[in-house]
Amino acid sequence: MYSFWFRLREGLINFYPPLLGAGIRAHKIDERTMQIEMKLTALNRNIVGVHFGGSLYAMCDPWFMLILMRLLGSNYIVWDKAASIRFVKPGRGKVKAVFHIPQERVDEIRTAADLSGKTEPTFFVDVVDDQGQVIAKVEKLLYVRRKNN
Repeated sequence: MYSFWFRLREGLINFYPPLLGAGIRAHKIDERTMQIEMKLTALNRNIVGVHFGGSLYAMCDPWFMLILMRLLGSNYIVWDKAASIRFVKPGRGKVKAVFHIPQERVDEIRTAADLSGKTEPTFFVDVVDDQGQVIAKVEKLLYVRRKNN
């Protein structure tokens, strides 16, 4: 498990200025799942009155990395390596995304990192509105390797 400081930072993530300023709120569902929400406000609205694309990406940025760091433990290095976002339709009102990594996937990643020295798993998440319609599709590529102790 991660240290007290890691858990404290994770608990205070909603006060991290880039997330706070965009109106992004994180809710921990369980050890493997985070639900992230963002309401449309004057601070995250673009010139045509819908969610700013940068804010939509910001709400998706760190979660797979943070969840995987927690699940793999302190013997592994986990970094965001690449990402892409495809906007499907304009976002109005509240939008949300659910980030989940099942145990089987964690085991696969751990095994690949142990056998190959490193691995680069890819994750996908949809940003949806209150009606469940997809607003954006996000792909995240992570870098994982075992620490040299």
